[in-house]
Amino acid sequence: MRDRRPTDRELRQIFHAELERVLAGGGLRSCSGLDNDTDKALWAIASAEPADREALAPAAYRAFAGQLDGSNAARWKEDLRRRFEEHAQRRQAPGGAS
Repeated sequence: MRDRRPTDRELRQIFHAELERVLAGGGLRSCSGLDNDTDKALWAIASAEPADREALAPAAYRAFAGQLDGSNAARWKEDLRRRFEEHAQRRQAPGGAS
């Protein structure tokens, strides 16, 4: 368990180590500090046939770039806000949940 968030430098090291691991056919470590989007992209590689793994690496790099620049987190927050609004609208609609 981590006591702090990893630095960008540490995240880069972690990402590259995890990417090498999944490209070689291994699985991911938990609690790495990588976000859900990056984890999903790495799991896609880990789950792919060996001949298809390299082709999925660019998507993992894009997902990781989104983690570093904050766009993954911003998209997640916007999606959460939208779901809360939809829930509130359903509750306020006639016949909605109380």
